Amino acid sequence: MHNSAVNPTVADLRERIQRLEGAAVRKGEVLPFAIAEIDAKLPGGGLSFGALHEVAGGGADAVHGAAAALFVAGIVARTKGDVLWCLTRPDLFAPALAQAGLHHDRVIYVEADREEDVLMNFEEGLRFGGLGAVVAELVRLPMTASRRLQLAAEASGTIGIALRRWRRPAEAADFGQPTAATTRWRISVLPSEPLPVPGIGRARWLAELIRARAGEAAEFEIGACDATGRISLSPHARDGQDQARRSRNLA
Repeated sequence: MHNSAVNPTVADLRERIQRLEGAAVRKGEVLPFAIAEIDAKLPGGGLSFGALHEVAGGGADAVHGAAAALFVAGIVARTKGDVLWCLTRPDLFAPALAQAGLHHDRVIYVEADREEDVLMNFEEGLRFGGLGAVVAELVRLPMTASRRLQLAAEASGTIGIALRRWRRPAEAADFGQPTAATTRWRISVLPSEPLPVPGIGRARWLAELIRARAGEAAEFEIGACDATGRISLSPHARDGQDQARRSRNLA
């Protein structure tokens, strides 16, 4: 009589081989922010693995994208494994990423001269499947390219983040074009948290969840990433109407 039961040892070996080959898909897994107000707006209660996400700077930070880069660093710092970071401009400041929880010994930098090569490296990194996350700094993200990236992420179960960076403010209008990204965020700089004594408090950002597939759009005033990559909901957050007004002023 044929025994249809799967041997646990064989099943374990198959799973290990799949992971080494990058074929294991982390279906349904999410990376939560561990902030109820934010996770409640995201499908599954967090950022989906096996998906493409999109982050850009807002307001005066639209070109440099420093706050957006730190927001991304905090996200990928909380994944397991090495992080592939693809870019054309070698201006990332590694100590700042470390302060957001992403230490240099986990990051593999891939620098390319052309954005087309960044896209190619982005897709290859997602298809590899053996990384904690893949980040790519992009000026443009056409719909066709974003679909390929989404499919590559789905195939491997890796989280992919397109960090939109522009060379001039006028190019930021491209952020309004549709893409296949599961979520789309805009991060703008706010005044730092006040201190009881003279000094500069913890940095604060306005995090706008512009799009969430099967989720809700929302805005949050948050404290910048700490040394473990975690953000906090600002205790000085104003009501939604004031946030929306500030968002329009920063756009």
